[in-house]
Amino acid sequence: MPAVANVVLIIAVVGYVVFRQFQARRWNPNPRKLLVVPAVLAFLALRDPHLLDSHHETLSAAFLIGGVLVEIGLGAAWGFTTRIWADADGTIWSKGTTASFFAWIGMLAVRIGLYAAAAALGVAQGQAGLLLALAALLLVRGAVVTWRAREFAPAPAYGTYGGSAGML
Repeated sequence: MPAVANVVLIIAVVGYVVFRQFQARRWNPNPRKLLVVPAVLAFLALRDPHLLDSHHETLSAAFLIGGVLVEIGLGAAWGFTTRIWADADGTIWSKGTTASFFAWIGMLAVRIGLYAAAAALGVAQGQAGLLLALAALLLVRGAVVTWRAREFAPAPAYGTYGGSAGML
């Protein structure tokens, strides 16, 4: 039954993320928000005893690591294709673009290619590897968007002048 739960979780997370990426939403600088979903996904993946194919451990590990590295690259691409702007009152917003959509298509094509290559070599690929790759994708995308959004954030105050707080 855990495999069914993982499939439902993967579909729910991907559906939620894809739906949200094409809606304008306020940027939230809270790092905990950036880490929660990837941490939960990584935890679920790493506790799965079938993360690696016990009959092909080395090859399975290579596919797992390769898949995570590819998702890291695609997460960066997705983060850089996200539109970020500040409105008149300084609120920072983000929204996926057409290029973001094609980054998702690329991610799906790569993931299907990895599964097909592993299957051709007789390596079993479970949902845990996908959960781990999805965690990496979301973490990197969030980090890139956060890094890019900081250029719109107001400059911090750096001390005081004459005893009163203020920007120098």
